Amino acid sequence: MAFDNESFEEEENFAEMFAASEKKQETSRIVEGEIVEIQADENRALVGVGDKLEGIINLDELSVDGKLKFKTGDKIKVMIMGYYNERPKISYKKVLEQEKTIEFIDAHKEDFEDVVIEGVITKKNRGGYVVEADAVSFFMPRSLAAFKDSDDVVGRKIKAQVVKIDEDENSIVVSRRKLFNEERKRKKKIIDKLMEEDIVVEGTIKKITSYGMFVDVGGVDGLVHYNEISYKGPVNPSKLYSEGDTVTVKAISYDKDKRHLSLSIKAVLPDPWAEVEDELDEGDTITVTVSNIEAYGVFVDLGNDIEGFLHISEISWDKNVKNPNDYLTVGEEIDVEVIEINPKTHKLRVSLKRLLPKPFDEFVKNYKEGDVVTGTVTSLTDFGAFVRIDGVEGLLHNQDISWDKNTKCKDVLKVGEEIEVKIAKINAEDQKISLNRKTLLESPIDKFATTHKVNTPITGTIRDIKDFGVFVSLEDGVDALIRDEDLSPLVKEELEVGQEIEAAIAVIDTRRDRIRLSVKKLDYIKNQAMLEEINDNESHSLGDLIKDKFK
Repeated sequence: MAFDNESFEEEENFAEMFAASEKKQETSRIVEGEIVEIQADENRALVGVGDKLEGIINLDELSVDGKLKFKTGDKIKVMIMGYYNERPKISYKKVLEQEKTIEFIDAHKEDFEDVVIEGVITKKNRGGYVVEADAVSFFMPRSLAAFKDSDDVVGRKIKAQVVKIDEDENSIVVSRRKLFNEERKRKKKIIDKLMEEDIVVEGTIKKITSYGMFVDVGGVDGLVHYNEISYKGPVNPSKLYSEGDTVTVKAISYDKDKRHLSLSIKAVLPDPWAEVEDELDEGDTITVTVSNIEAYGVFVDLGNDIEGFLHISEISWDKNVKNPNDYLTVGEEIDVEVIEINPKTHKLRVSLKRLLPKPFDEFVKNYKEGDVVTGTVTSLTDFGAFVRIDGVEGLLHNQDISWDKNTKCKDVLKVGEEIEVKIAKINAEDQKISLNRKTLLESPIDKFATTHKVNTPITGTIRDIKDFGVFVSLEDGVDALIRDEDLSPLVKEELEVGQEIEAAIAVIDTRRDRIRLSVKKLDYIKNQAMLEEINDNESHSLGDLIKDKFK
């Protein structure tokens, strides 16, 4: 809403109501009074105002910083504002306010329309609001307030423009709405000039945030987003500037609906990417300086206001890089290979590891299958463990850690532990290494073979019953298999887990780490032994021998 004649007429009516409300019972007047008594206990003073009348003033009006300015018998000017129960209502503060108001009017009556005050709303009445600034009272009609009327406006700090001075009534009318309109016109003029003329201006940094800086250009605030500070890309403005610094900027856009002005510092500078596009190619090796280290990678400075990015995966051939700070420091100069240039998006990606020897190539030069080496456990999984050997990781599978098939790597190893392993296989094509630990340990089957022979009887405990046979636990944690066809004359369906069973050793295969038993063979061996005994002992009849055997 513009400040027009109709609004000014409303303001005059409101001013009259304000003046009338202040007069109360009769026209206010200033008289010289005398302090008759100071009643400190009740925080008040009695002041004689003539005609044997005494008014009451709160001691707060007569104090500065808690110290009383007057004493009994002192003469002071007071304003009589009316009467209550025949006692005059007086105020020392009102006298000071009127004096300040007169001073203000005398100082600004010729150019009051250029004056902007900043004060606090102290009172609300039917016509508008009383605003106090520097001990001067101003009146602001509701129609010129430019905010919704509510009870909580008292105490609110505002700015307003003086629109009328009445010397006869010692009143000053202000308008918040007119100030806004004038400010809007002024800002629009500045913004139009910035956008239409494409000019470069100097501004002052008012506030720095995590996403950019607010810069004052001729009384208009614009945002320099952190993407518009440097061609390096997003930067932390607090590391480059301080509030109050002067910067050169150019307006790049204005959102009329949101009234947001966007500014740019880098738009004033020459574009260094044009030079990069002409002089650099992917695959080039360049020297850069580490400028910033983050958890996900490193930013490097090319020295011409351009930054490249070194991702954490491009720092080392080691796949377990956790923190770039363990490899690089800010300010360090390094050689890197350019792996991507995109002038349109202003992205430059570089690699450090591509200039370093590949650990796998070095490993193949120094080691071969069958070598026994010492490595460090780097991680444990459900299927095995990864062991680092000279910067290369090999896989130690669960089945290759122990002769005990129930043993898993995560149950017996710890991350960081050093272990001795054998290089079982090197897959150069896939760059994978398989390791083995159990071959460095004595095989239970080998040990078993030194004390047992094929075709000898042995007793074990049934550990598991499968469709194809029965697994039997023997001494020293050795397992053996009895196939279904080797179980007779026993009946498989009558067997139970935990049951003892006797059989003959049929096979000891140390190469495949296997033992097979046979009940059928044991039965055959026993029958053969019985026949031999019969043949060797002619003094006994076959019938007697058979009877003895089955006693």
